Amino acid sequence: MHSQILCKGTAAAVAARRMRNILGPVLGKGGWTWNTHEVKLLNTSAGDTVKIGEISYQLKTPRNPELVPINHMSETLPQTVVQHLRWIMQKDLLGQDVFLIGPPGPLRRSIAMKYLVKTNTHTHSTSPLRNQILIVTCFIIVLQCAVRAATEGRILVLEGLEKAERNVLPVLNNLLENREMQLEDGRFLMSYQRYDKLLTEHTKEELDAWQIVRVSEDFRVIALGLPVPRYKGNPLDPPLRSRFQARDIYYLPFKDQLEILYVVGPNVPAERVSQLLSFATTLCSQQSSNLGLPDFPVDNLPPALTVLEHFPMLSSQQLVQRLYPYQAMLGKEGCTAVEGVLSVRTHTHRHPGAQADVTVRITDKDITFQVPAGTKAPRPPNSNPAFISTPSHAQLLAEMVQSHLVKDMCLIGAKGCGKSVVAKEFAEMLGYSIEPVMLYQDMTARDLLQQRYTLANGDTAWRPSPLVTAAQEGKLLLLDGIHRVNLGTLSVLSRLLHDRELSLYDGSRLLRWDRYQALKEELQLTDEQLQERSIFPVHPSFRVLALAEPPVAGSSGQQWLGPELLTMFMFHNIQPLARAQETSLIQGLTPNVPKEAVEQLLHLTHNLRQTNDPTAQSLASSLSTRQLLRICRRLSQYPEESIAHAVNKACLSRFLPSLARSSLQKGLASCSIQDTQPDAEAHDHSCTVKDGVLTIGSVSAPVYNAGEKMKVPDVLFYDNAQHMMVMEDMLKDFLLGEHLLLVGNQGVGKNKIVDRFLHLLNRPREYLQLHRDTTVQTLTLQPSVRDGIIIYEDSPLVKAVKMGHILVIDEADKAPTNVTCILKTLVESGEMILADGRRIVSAERRPNTIAMHPDFRMLVLANRPGFPFLGNDFFGSLGDIFSCHAVDNPKPQAEFAMLKQYGPAVPDDTLHKLVAAFGELRAMADQGTITYPYSTREVVNIVKHLQRFPDEGLANVVRNVFDFDSYNKDTREVLIEALHKHGIPIGAKPSSVHLAKELPLPEVRMSGYWTTNQEGNARRKLLCPTETHPIDIKGPVFLRVQGYPCERQESRALSFTEEKATWQIPMSEVNIICDITTNNGRRSILTPHCVCTGDTVQCMELYDVFPRTISGVWQPFVTVAALGSPLEGQVVLHEEQSNTVLHLDVLTGAVRRLILSQEPEQPAPKASKWWSSSKEGGHKMCREFAYKNWLLFYKEGGNQLDVLDVLEGRVHTISLPINLSKVFLVAEDRWLLVESNTNKKFLLTKPMHMGAEDSGVCQLHSVSEDGVSTGHGASSDEMYVPQTVGSDQLPNENLSAALGQKIVSPNRLLSDTSSYARIIVGFPDLMSPNEVYSFKRDVDLSEMRGGDSGGQIFSRGGLKSSVAKRTNCVSLLSANQVVRALPPGQVPLKDIFPPDVTPPMTAAYLEVTDLNSKKLKYIPVPRSLSVSPYTSWISKVSDSDVLLAGLGSGGVVTVDMGGYVRLWETGLENLQRSLLEWRTMIGSEDGRPIQITVQRDSGLDVTAPKHGKVDPKNAPHVGGNQWAGGTGGRDTAGLGGKGGPYRLDAGHKVHQLSKAEIDAIPEDVRKAAREMGEKAFKARLKEIDMSEYDASTYERFSGNVRRQVQSLRIILDSLQAKGKERQWLKNQSLGELDDAKIIDGLTGEKAIYKRRGELDPELGSPQQKPKRLRVLADVSGSMYRFNGVDGRLERSMEAVCMVMEALESYEQKIKYDIVGHSGDGYDIELVRTDKVPKNNKQRLKVLKNMHAHSQFCMSGDYTLESTEAGIRELAREDADERFVVVLSDANLERYGITPERFARALTSDPQVNAFAIFIGSLGDQADRLQRTLPAGRSFVAMDTKHIPQILQQIFTSTMLSSA
Repeated sequence: MHSQILCKGTAAAVAARRMRNILGPVLGKGGWTWNTHEVKLLNTSAGDTVKIGEISYQLKTPRNPELVPINHMSETLPQTVVQHLRWIMQKDLLGQDVFLIGPPGPLRRSIAMKYLVKTNTHTHSTSPLRNQILIVTCFIIVLQCAVRAATEGRILVLEGLEKAERNVLPVLNNLLENREMQLEDGRFLMSYQRYDKLLTEHTKEELDAWQIVRVSEDFRVIALGLPVPRYKGNPLDPPLRSRFQARDIYYLPFKDQLEILYVVGPNVPAERVSQLLSFATTLCSQQSSNLGLPDFPVDNLPPALTVLEHFPMLSSQQLVQRLYPYQAMLGKEGCTAVEGVLSVRTHTHRHPGAQADVTVRITDKDITFQVPAGTKAPRPPNSNPAFISTPSHAQLLAEMVQSHLVKDMCLIGAKGCGKSVVAKEFAEMLGYSIEPVMLYQDMTARDLLQQRYTLANGDTAWRPSPLVTAAQEGKLLLLDGIHRVNLGTLSVLSRLLHDRELSLYDGSRLLRWDRYQALKEELQLTDEQLQERSIFPVHPSFRVLALAEPPVAGSSGQQWLGPELLTMFMFHNIQPLARAQETSLIQGLTPNVPKEAVEQLLHLTHNLRQTNDPTAQSLASSLSTRQLLRICRRLSQYPEESIAHAVNKACLSRFLPSLARSSLQKGLASCSIQDTQPDAEAHDHSCTVKDGVLTIGSVSAPVYNAGEKMKVPDVLFYDNAQHMMVMEDMLKDFLLGEHLLLVGNQGVGKNKIVDRFLHLLNRPREYLQLHRDTTVQTLTLQPSVRDGIIIYEDSPLVKAVKMGHILVIDEADKAPTNVTCILKTLVESGEMILADGRRIVSAERRPNTIAMHPDFRMLVLANRPGFPFLGNDFFGSLGDIFSCHAVDNPKPQAEFAMLKQYGPAVPDDTLHKLVAAFGELRAMADQGTITYPYSTREVVNIVKHLQRFPDEGLANVVRNVFDFDSYNKDTREVLIEALHKHGIPIGAKPSSVHLAKELPLPEVRMSGYWTTNQEGNARRKLLCPTETHPIDIKGPVFLRVQGYPCERQESRALSFTEEKATWQIPMSEVNIICDITTNNGRRSILTPHCVCTGDTVQCMELYDVFPRTISGVWQPFVTVAALGSPLEGQVVLHEEQSNTVLHLDVLTGAVRRLILSQEPEQPAPKASKWWSSSKEGGHKMCREFAYKNWLLFYKEGGNQLDVLDVLEGRVHTISLPINLSKVFLVAEDRWLLVESNTNKKFLLTKPMHMGAEDSGVCQLHSVSEDGVSTGHGASSDEMYVPQTVGSDQLPNENLSAALGQKIVSPNRLLSDTSSYARIIVGFPDLMSPNEVYSFKRDVDLSEMRGGDSGGQIFSRGGLKSSVAKRTNCVSLLSANQVVRALPPGQVPLKDIFPPDVTPPMTAAYLEVTDLNSKKLKYIPVPRSLSVSPYTSWISKVSDSDVLLAGLGSGGVVTVDMGGYVRLWETGLENLQRSLLEWRTMIGSEDGRPIQITVQRDSGLDVTAPKHGKVDPKNAPHVGGNQWAGGTGGRDTAGLGGKGGPYRLDAGHKVHQLSKAEIDAIPEDVRKAAREMGEKAFKARLKEIDMSEYDASTYERFSGNVRRQVQSLRIILDSLQAKGKERQWLKNQSLGELDDAKIIDGLTGEKAIYKRRGELDPELGSPQQKPKRLRVLADVSGSMYRFNGVDGRLERSMEAVCMVMEALESYEQKIKYDIVGHSGDGYDIELVRTDKVPKNNKQRLKVLKNMHAHSQFCMSGDYTLESTEAGIRELAREDADERFVVVLSDANLERYGITPERFARALTSDPQVNAFAIFIGSLGDQADRLQRTLPAGRSFVAMDTKHIPQILQQIFTSTMLSSA
C-alpha cells in the first residue's frame, strides 16, 4: 500500500532497507536515498543542457521535430517521477537500454514520454533540441521500426513486450547488445564506434557499396512491460531480459497521488479524496491480489474526481462501482449492494465548438455541465418513439453522461438486455454518429487499425479502419463484444484510450487535439503540412463506448475483465429490468399484446432469473428482454397462440438437456402456463397459392415477384402435417420481419423445409455453407489476385444483402461462434464492415456503402447443441437475435404419410414397422442409450430402395443404415433388439419357421337333431312378460387414468411362429387377471383393481370401487364388456357376486354405477367365503352384442333376464317360467337358454326392438334333442351343455368345407367339453329338425385332470373342485376355427413332441381346431416370467394360466397371470399371408448364389438347337457349340448361352459370386479361436490374482451395465476430442495461404500461411482443472433388508461398478471418490481419489465392501449429513466443476428427514451440482420426494438400467454446458 511504503514497520520498508544495505556499497553514498531532485534547463554556449539533480544531459537538435512528444509535462512533477527520470537519464548517458516494469496503466508510458520531452517551459527562438521517438506496439512488425530508429538515432519505445509471442524479439538481441544486425535485404547495421573506425580507413562510398549502415550513437530502446507472472502474458526470454536495465515503476506514493487529486478536485472534501485513495491503494496491495482481486485502476481516480467535482452528492460507492465494477466481476464475496437512488431528468442545449450543456436532476437538484458532443444536432431525451424510457434506463443514461464528461465507457450487461439500444439513444441524445465495430475472437491489431489494399497500379497501400476514421471525425466508436477479443489485441488501444495518441503501421500518427494544436503553433506549420508529415489530430469529441457481457466469476474462459482493461474505461452495469419496468417497456413497444400474456411471461422470466439454480439461470438468459419483445410482437399479431409454445420455442426446449427441460417445465407449471396449442390433427395444414397469395394453415402472405427466377429453389417435397406446422410458424415470424434459425438433428428435413418455404414464397436464395475453417473474411468477401491487383468477390451474404435475396446459412454450428457473431450487427443494426473497406448500411446511402435491401432476410440452419454433434453452440451465443424453430423428425402418422409418397408400392405394414423402429431409436438417442440420432433421411433412403427393388428383403435393406454400427458390439445389440421388437427380422433365416405340428381331426359325423317345438300345448310354447324401466345412475366419480407406453414386442424377429406380438401390462403384486375382451381390435383387460385398454396401456385403479382383497372376505370377480360406436373407449364392468354394474369411460376416468333392479340392494352375505361351495349362484353378463351397446344379465338359478340398453339408459326385464343355468345369445333376437337342473334347452324369440308397446311378446320354445338311432327323446348322457355358441353363422363356403358337402343353410358353430366342435345346420332360424354334426373327442375334457404344470402348481388343496368361471373357448367363424386354451394336462403331448424331447414349460396350449383343413394344432403359450402371489385365485377363473378372447377374423389374444398379452394368428390364410410377407422382409439373397452374366456377341450365328454331346468326364465348358451342359455357348443345352433348346445345369459354376458366410469357417478353426480366448482370460485372471468364481461374480454386476459404461465412455471420449480440436495457427511460413494475408504476400512478407495445430493455452490462462465427482452410496441396513423386495442394494452396487468402469483412464479429467453412508457414519471410505481401483479385482473388492457393510452395520440414516459433508468438502477443493451424486433409498421420512431439509442440503452451495437418485422405495415414497425437490435435482430409478442413463444425463448436461 502506498500510504505505508515509507513507514518504518511495513514489509516494503524492510525490503527497501535490506536493498539499501546490499546495494549501498555499489551505488555509493547517494545512490539509494529518497533525495529530492529537480529538473532544470540550462542555456550554455555549448547548447542547451537538461539537469536532473546533479546529472546533466546535453540536448541536440532534432531532425524531425514533429516526432518529438509534446505537452506531456505537468506544472509540477512529483518527486517519484523525477527520480525515475533521473535514473533513465543515467542509463541514457551510459548508453544502456531500459525496461520500465510495473502494474497496468498509463504511468510507465507517461514517464517515458516525459523523459523524451525533457524540457522547460521557456524555450529559445532556436528550435529546441529534443529527442525524437518512434513508438511501436509489439504486435506490429518490430523490425522496420527498429532499423529506422537505429539508423536515424531515434529512441525506440517498445510497449507491451509481454504480449509478444516467444522468440519473436530475439531478432533485436544483437542490436541491443552490440548495436549490430544483419538485415534480410543484405544491409548490415554496424555500431557507430566500428563504423567511424572503418571510415578512417575507407570512404563512405565504399561502405555504402558494402551495404554497411551506421547505427547512430543516439539510438536507445525504452521497453514498457508488465511483470509476468503476476499479470497475464509471456515471460521475457532470458537473453532478451539480460540486455535491459529494469526499473520498477509502481503507482505513485500516497502523498503524491493525493496532491494530484487535490488539484483535480479542489472542491471535493479532502477526507472523501483520501478515503477513495486509501480504498484504491488497499485493493492494489499484495494481500488483496492473494485473494484473487484484480488491481484497482488508480490512474482513473483523477477523472472520477472530476465527476465528483460536478456532482458532490454522488456516493463513493457509486463512483467505485464505475471504476471497479466488482459486482459484475467478482463472486458474491466481493459484492455489496449499490446504494443511493438517482432520479433523473436530462435535457441538452447545443454549444459552439462541439460541446453540449447537459442538465441532470439528482436528488431534486438540477446540475448543468458541459460534455463533448457529436457533429450532429443533439436531440432532447425521451423524444425517440422507438426508445421507451424506464426509470432505470434514464438513471443509466444520466450516469453515462457524467462518465462521458471525463472518460471512455464500457457497458456491461447480459445479452439481449438492451446495451445496443441504450448506446444508440445515448449517441442520439448528444448528437453523435455511431461507428459500430463488431469484435471477434481472432481479430488482430491490424484488423482494428489499418488494412492493406492494392492500388490500381498494383502497389500496396494502407487503408485506415473505421476505428481510425471515427477518431479523426469525432464519432462515437462502438466496440461491440470486447469480452470476446484477445487481450493483446485490445492493448493496442490502451494508448488511444489513455493518451488519445496512436501510431499506425504506415508511419502516420494520431495526436491528442491540444497536443496537435501546440505542435502546430510551435513548428508554425499548417494542417496540410502536418498531414504531409503524416500527423493527424484526434477529434476532441471522439469517444469510445464498449459493450460487453459480464465476466463469469470463477470460470476460466470468461474472465476477460482484468487489471489492464480496468484502467481503460469507466464501467456501467446494465442490470436486468425490474418487472414493472419490463412490463411498461414491453407494452410500450408492442401495444396490442394481451396484458395477461405479458404478466405470465414476466412472472416466469423473473422466477427463473431469481433462482440460484444455474440451470434455471441459463434458461433465463434465453428469455432476455429482446426475446420477450419478440414473443410479445408475435402474440400481439397472433393472440390465440399459447405462451408455453412461445417459451419452448425461445428456449428451444426440444433440445435442452433433460435436466434443463424438467426445470423449464416445472417453471411453466408453477406460473400456471399451460400449453394450449390447438390439436394439430384438427388444424388444417394445407398450403395453397391462389391469386398471388400463399396460404399455409391460417397464415397468408403475398407471393414475391422474383427477378432472378433461377435462384428460387425447387425441391421434391411431400407435404406432411408436422412440416407444414413448422412452415406456418416460420411464415408468422417471417411476416413479422424476423430472421429465422432452424435447429434440429441431421436428416430431419431442415433444408427441404427451407427450400420448400422459399419455393412457395417465390423468393430467390443465396446459399452459404459454413464449416470449421470458415473465417470472418470468407463469410463476407473472397479475395483473389488478378494482374497483381487484389479483387474482392462478393460472398453470397453480400449478394443477398444487395439484391434483397434470402440468405440460407447451412451448418451454422460448424463455424466457430467467434466468426458467426459478426452476423449480430447485421441482424441488429443492419450494419457491417467488409474487408475491402465498404460497409453495409441499413438506410442512408453514402459513398463506399452497400444499402441493405429491405427484402433481405437470413434463414440459418444448425444442428442441435450438444452430443453427438459437438458443434459450436450457435444457439447459445446468437440464439436470441433470431426467431428459433425446433425441427424434429415427423410424428409417426406424418412420417408414415410422407414415406408412403416416397414408396407407394411398399407395403403399409413395412412402413409402419420402419416408422415404429426408428421412433424408438430416436427416443433412445434422446435418453442417451445410443449416440447417433437416426433421422427421417435414413428411413426415406430405405423406402426408396424398397420401392425400386421390391424383392429385396427389408432386413437386408435396413443394413444400409445400420452397418455403420456393425463393429460396435453394444450398439449393435441395442439396434438389433429394437428392430426385432418392431418385427424387422434382421439376422433371421428364411428357413426358421416354427409352426405348431398338425394332427388329423376325427371324422365329422351326424350325431342327432335339434327340433324347436313351435305348436302344441302351452307347456311347449310360453309367452314371457316384459317390463321396462330407466336405470338409476350413481356418480360419476373421476378416477385417475394412467397411461403407460405399450412396450409391444413383435414376436417374429428371428423365427416365424403363430405368435405375432406380445407386451406386458403393469401388474402390481396384488393384481391378477380376471377377464379379457376385444372390440374392433381394441383390447380391454381387467384385473380386479385396474382396467387396461388400447395400445397405449391406460390404467384405472379401482381399489376404491371394489372392496379390498383381505383374506376371509369375499373377493370380487369381475367381467368386462367393451361398448361400440358411438361409445368407443367405454366399458361396462360387472361384478358377479354383488351384481354391481359399473360404466367406465377410460379416456376421462369417469365411473358411474348403474343400478338395474329396483329392489333395495342386499348386502353381501358375511358368511359366504369366495371359495365356499354354497349353491348360491353368481350373476352373469352376456356380452356378445356389446358392440351394439346392449348387454344381458341373469343370475345362475334365477328366472329373469335383464336387458340393459346402455345408449337409452333403460332396462327391459323378462320374467321366465324356468330357472337358468346358462344363456347364449345365438342371434340378436333369438337366445338359447339352458335350464339349471335338467340342462334342457329353450329358444327365446323376441322382437328386434324392444319397446313398451310390444311388451309381452317374448316367446319361449323348448328345443328337443334326438339321437340319430332312436329318432325320439335322446338319452340323458347325451344332454351336453355347450361352452360357447356362435352368435352368427359360418359363411357358406366354410360350412361346405367343414361338412364336406355343398350346402347353404343357416347354422351355428357350438363347442362343448366332449367334442372339438359341433355344427347345427338350420338352427336357429329353421323350425324343422336341425341336424347336429359333431367332431367328437376320445375323452371328455371335464374328465381329464388339468395336469401338474401351469397354474395348477399354485392351487393348493381342494380348490380345484369348483368349476372355472371362464370357458377359454372362442369360435373364429371366418377362419372356420375353434380355439380353446387348455392346461398341459389335457393335451396329447406325446403326439406333439418326439419321445426324446422334453415338452417346454408352458402356461397353456392353444388348441386350434381347423374345420377347413380338418387339422388340429396345439400351440404352446410361454410361461409367465413373474407371477402374482395371488395366483391361486386364477385357478378359479380359468383352467389354465391364460385367458383367451377372439381377435378379428383369424386370430386370438391371450393374457397370462404375469400380465403378458400375446396376439396369435391361427387362421390358415392369415398365416400363409404373413409367412409370405415375413419371407419377403428377410429377402432371399443371403443363401442364393448370384450369377454374373456377361452378355457378349460371339459373331457366330445360331444354327439349330441340339442337346449336344455329353462329356463323360463332365469337365466345365465355356462356349463352343459342342457339349451339353456348358455355359456361355450357343445351340447346346446349358446355361448363360444363346440358341440352346433348354437350360441344362451340369453342376458347373456360372460366373458365380458366393457370399462368404461365417458359417463356412471350419470347426477346428473356431475351436482354436475359442481356446485362445479362454487362455487369454485365464492369464489375465492370474495376472490380477482373481479366481474364476470372483470373475463370474464381478461379471454379474459388470455385465448388467456394460452397455451404459460403453455409451458414457463414448461421450467422455468425444468431449475430450472436442477439447483437443485443432485451431488455425496464423502467421506461419508454410501451410495453406491465408486469404487475409494475400497483400502481405505481394509485399514480400513470408509468414502469410496458416495451418492447423493445437493451440497453446492463452498465456496466464488458468490451467484446465479436472472435474470432481463424489458418489455417495447408501450402504445402510435398509438397503440389505429390502434388497430381496426390489434389488436396491444390487442396483446401488451396479451403479458404483458403472462409475468405476466408465471413469477408468479418465482420472486426469474427472477425479472421483466413492463414500458410503449408513447408521455407522456418514463418511465410510469406499474409493479414494488418489487410489482408484485399477482392475476388476480391486473393483470387486469395493463392491464386496458395500455388501458386507450394509449386512452388518447399525441401523440409522446419515443421508443428510453425508450430503452436506460431501458438498462442503468438494466446495473447498480446487476443481473445474463439482458433482455430488447421492444414491439413496427414499426411506428418509422414517428418520424424520423432511424433503425440504433434503432440498436445502442439495442446493446448499451453488458451486457444487448435487443430485439425488432414489433407488429403492416403499410404495410411492420416492415419487413423493421427487415432487418436492428442485427440478432436475432428483431422479427415481427403480430399474438398474435407468441409473446409468441418469448419471449420463447428469454428466452430459453439465459437462456440455462447459465443454
